[in-house]
Amino acid sequence: MKKAAIIGAGIAGIASAIRLQDKGYQVQVFEQQPFPGGKIAEIRTDGFRFDTGPSLFTLPELVVELMEIGGKTTSTSFSYSPLDIITKYFYPDQTKIIAFSDPSAFAAEIAFKTDETEEKVLRLLKKSEELYAITSHVFLERSLHKLSTYLRKETLASILKLHKLDAFRTLAKANAQYFNDPRVAQLFNRYATYNGSNPYSAPATLNIIPHLEHNLGAYFPMKGMYDIPSRLEEKAKSLGVTFHYGQEVEAILLKGKTVQGLQVNGEKVDSEIVVSNMDIVPTYRKLLSQVSAPEHTLKQARSSSALIFYWGMKREFKELDLHNIFFSNDYQQEFQSIWDEKSIFGDPTVYVYVSSKIRGEDAPEGQENWFVMINVPANQGQNWEELIPKARQAIITKLAEALDAPIEKYIGCEEILDPIGIETKTSSYQGALYGNSSNNKFAAFLRHPNFSQRFKGLYFCGGSVHPGGGIPLCLLSAKIVGDLVPEV
Repeated sequence: MKKAAIIGAGIAGIASAIRLQDKGYQVQVFEQQPFPGGKIAEIRTDGFRFDTGPSLFTLPELVVELMEIGGKTTSTSFSYSPLDIITKYFYPDQTKIIAFSDPSAFAAEIAFKTDETEEKVLRLLKKSEELYAITSHVFLERSLHKLSTYLRKETLASILKLHKLDAFRTLAKANAQYFNDPRVAQLFNRYATYNGSNPYSAPATLNIIPHLEHNLGAYFPMKGMYDIPSRLEEKAKSLGVTFHYGQEVEAILLKGKTVQGLQVNGEKVDSEIVVSNMDIVPTYRKLLSQVSAPEHTLKQARSSSALIFYWGMKREFKELDLHNIFFSNDYQQEFQSIWDEKSIFGDPTVYVYVSSKIRGEDAPEGQENWFVMINVPANQGQNWEELIPKARQAIITKLAEALDAPIEKYIGCEEILDPIGIETKTSSYQGALYGNSSNNKFAAFLRHPNFSQRFKGLYFCGGSVHPGGGIPLCLLSAKIVGDLVPEV
C-alpha cells in the first residue's frame, strides 16, 4: 500500500488525511502538539471551557461531507444548529444593531436603527451572492495553478464575469460610496478582518463574505467549536489513519525531484506523498531548508494576528449574544495603527464570543466564558509586554462603558494568547492568523499553490496556501489536495 504523511493535525491536515486514506493510501499524521485542531483548540479551567481559536462556523456541509466519506458511522456524529442572531453590534454612539440571520430581518433592523434603507442592504447581499457564484467554483474549490482549471466550462463562464468582482476599489471605498450611513459601511467593512486584511487596502471583492453568513447561514456546533476537529479526527481514525502526537517533524526528505518521506525525531518515515499543513514559511525555512525557497511568496505581507483574553466572568450579561462586536470610534485609524504603525490602536474594535450563551455547560451557573479578541499586527518584534497591558485596559474601559458595568470586577480567571503564543503553538509565521494578507487585488493569485511545482509527491494545505484561511477555506484546501493527489 502506498503511504502518505501529513505534517500537522490542523483542520486541513485532518481533512487531507481523511481524503487520502479514502483514496487508498496508508496515512500517518504527525503533530507537535499533544492534541488535534491546530488553531481550533480549547482551554478548560476553573469550571469554564473556552474555544481558543475560530469561533464562527459557516458552510457546515464541508464538515458533513468529510463525515460521510467511506460511509456514515454513528461514532462520528456531528451536531450543529443554525443561529437566528449572528452578531450584536455595539457602536460608540450607543447604536445597537442586531444582525439577524434572515436577510430581510437584518435589512429591516438596519433601516430602523440607521439612516440606511432596507433595499440597499438587500441589494448588497444579492451582490455578495453573485460574487460567490462567480468565484467559488474557480477561486475556492480548484487549484489556480493547473491549466485544467481554466479549461472547464464553469471557469470560462466565470472569467466572462470577472469585471463584476469590483477588484479595483478597496472594500472601504466601495462601501462608503454605496451606503449613506457610515455605521453601516463600518459593519460591512469588518468582513475584511475575516481573512486578516485591511478594508482600506483590500479589494471590494471581499464583499463576497457576507453571503456566507446572511444568505447561507451561520451555525454553532452543539459541543463547541473544538468538536469539529475532534469529530474529524475520530472519523479519520475510523478509516485507518494513524495520528502521532508530540512528534515534531524535522525535515521533508527528498531524492532528486521526488519526495521520499519525513524525518521525525531523527528517524526516517518513508512516504510517497507528503502534505504539509504547516505554515508555508516554516515549511520552507525549516523542513525544506536544503532547497531554494519561493522568496517572492514567502516575503509577502502577512495577515493580521490577534490578542485574545479568555475571561471567566462571575456574572451573566443579558445584553450579549453568542457573537458581539464593540466598534472603534475611528475605524480607519485603527487599521492604520495595525498596518502602518505595527501597533495597537488606543480604541480597538473588540469582539466578544460567549459560547455559554448556547452551551450552558461551558461556564458555571450564573457565569459566562468570554473570548475577548482584538485585531493586532503580526509579530515583528514589538514590545508585547508593554502593549498587552495597555490593550487590556483599553478593552476593559470600552466594555465597561458599553455595558454600564465594572467589567474588571467580574473577571474571575484569565488566560491570554498573543501573536508570539500563536506562532509558538501553531507554527504560524509571525503569529499571522491567515498566512498572507489579502491587501491587494491579486492576492488570490499570489498564495502558494496546493502542490509543489518542483518536487513530485509534495502538497500543501491550510490557511497559508490557496485558497486561504478560516475553517471553510482550510477544508477546501484539503479538498483540492485530495483532487490533486493521484489515485493509488
